[in-house]
Amino acid sequence: MVDSLRGFALFGIVLIHNIEHYNIFRLTHNILPALASVDKWVGEVVFFLFAGKAYAIFTLLFGFSFYIQFRNREAQGTDFKWRFVWRLFLLFLFGTFHAIFYAGDILVFYSVVGLILVPMRKVSNKATLIIAVILMLQPFEWGRIIYAFFNPDWVISGSLHSPYYRQILPAITEGSLWDVMKANIWNGQLYSNVWQVANGRLFQTAAFFLFGMLLGRTNKFVDSPGSRRFWRNILIWATITFIPLFLLKTLIPTLVMQRSLVIPFNIVLSSYSNFAFMTFLVSGFILLWFRYGGLKFQRMFVSYGRMSLTNYIGQSLIGTFIYFGWGLSMYKYLGSTISLLVGVVIFALQLLFSRWWLTRSRQGPFEYLWRKGTWI
Repeated sequence: MVDSLRGFALFGIVLIHNIEHYNIFRLTHNILPALASVDKWVGEVVFFLFAGKAYAIFTLLFGFSFYIQFRNREAQGTDFKWRFVWRLFLLFLFGTFHAIFYAGDILVFYSVVGLILVPMRKVSNKATLIIAVILMLQPFEWGRIIYAFFNPDWVISGSLHSPYYRQILPAITEGSLWDVMKANIWNGQLYSNVWQVANGRLFQTAAFFLFGMLLGRTNKFVDSPGSRRFWRNILIWATITFIPLFLLKTLIPTLVMQRSLVIPFNIVLSSYSNFAFMTFLVSGFILLWFRYGGLKFQRMFVSYGRMSLTNYIGQSLIGTFIYFGWGLSMYKYLGSTISLLVGVVIFALQLLFSRWWLTRSRQGPFEYLWRKGTWI
């Protein structure tokens, strides 16, 4: 079930990245002008469903995976602490490889934020939950809101990640593969990670890691009356809270004129509304699995999720070749509708490859290297 859920999240990620043309924004001259009006709706629907939510599910399950690894080693009488730190370093290397092709990598960010799991591994469930909730509330942004409220003349500095994006844009649109790699190894990494910190993902990612670990500790992914009751309550909570949070996120820019208040409010409310919708998707997905033992469309994602590291890196290698200047330069011509179809094709090809590969091996290629490296 967890593999399927991870595969579903990765499916959402590949759709988002294709519509974004792997970070080449708003430079398209649609090859089919008749689709221009459709493109707007397609982009908005896909972003509504997956933007900020697919990443959140992926992050949640990272924390759960850590719990499984730690529990298994503890059962054998060994402490996984330092081996996990080494495993995060290897993830940093995988992320760096990925980032030289695509300046939207999250693996490097995971490898750093994931260190929080080490000191938290033996903290009580109650204390872990309290810390995760505090992180999820975005305390830094609330600090900025309070400061801006009492200091109306304070001005938040401009977009810190934008200068790095301007540095890499010529390379990814018109440069060679070597130009892209040179631009991404430094400026691309800074763009991606500064953007994540500036948009509240530092606290959010840490919170999701802890929530995922807690779900593992409390056996919430195991079918039982208690688990079903838990996920039904989560589904109800998510349904009730998402709509007002989404409306607030939409209305804040029209109600608050002070920019230094609008920016942190947007981050806070986006974080909250994405969290609510993510929990709606996860709880609905899990309850369906519990009830029917995995519907056909859910089981389709299992092999894709089992090779999540390979498929995450692979989809970027394929996508950047399709859209970047060193490849087919299709960012110039494909609107959201056709880009969505391209994303579906990439998913379908990777799914077929995953099924074929897993009939011959227990793990995907990158998963195998990560495991071998972990136990060097």
